Amino acid sequence: MKIKCIIVDDEQLARDLLERYIRKFPALDLVKSCRSPIDAIDYLQNENVDLMFLDIQMPDIKGTELLQSLKNRPVVIFTTAYQEYALEGYQLDVIDYMVKPISFERFLQGVNKAIDQIKLIRNSGNIIKSDSAPIMEKDDKKYIHLKAEHKVHKINLNEILYIEGLKEYVTFYLENRKIIVLESLKNLEILLPVSQFMRIHKSYIINIDKISLLYGNQVKIRDGYIPVGKSYKKEVVDRLFDGKS
Repeated sequence: MKIKCIIVDDEQLARDLLERYIRKFPALDLVKSCRSPIDAIDYLQNENVDLMFLDIQMPDIKGTELLQSLKNRPVVIFTTAYQEYALEGYQLDVIDYMVKPISFERFLQGVNKAIDQIKLIRNSGNIIKSDSAPIMEKDDKKYIHLKAEHKVHKINLNEILYIEGLKEYVTFYLENRKIIVLESLKNLEILLPVSQFMRIHKSYIINIDKISLLYGNQVKIRDGYIPVGKSYKKEVVDRLFDGKS
């Protein structure tokens, strides 16, 4: 599987580093390296790209503004020196957010996530959306049935760490695996028991029993951090941390 990718960054050293990393991946095909968002817009209007490595702070147009202007967005990894844009990145459905200087190990992690998402997009015909919301068992709502890849998975609610929404898909992150289905977070928010699950961001529902701490605008689940949206922060603090932040 060949993945067409593009770099958009006004810093020559940053572009050179990403180009070296990309060359280490036989599956990645670097089709364009742009020093300005204007160059990228011209290219993207005429060419299809699978993956974009996008800086945020650039002259004339910010990376976030470039992304918002695109009708057909590729999968995007933000590459930036500024951590404060992380929440905005999540809100724009980027697949990853890498802070400069970027190590090869961190690049590898982000690219693997992007490749998984691109495979999902290309194989979306194999994912079945149920005719109605996922089915819950009647006995105290202990299970949820998920239809994915022509199979029905019976999932114990206690297995679920958190759920991430990305456009029309949701990913259930479980104790030892993940399952991707065509569904909406809005439906799941209604379906899942409020005593155990909570919407903390426009893209995330979490199992409140799995949270270990609150750190700024993030909660920690296992070894990962999940962003808390501004409009959800007060409810998260009041409900899960007794109003203490």
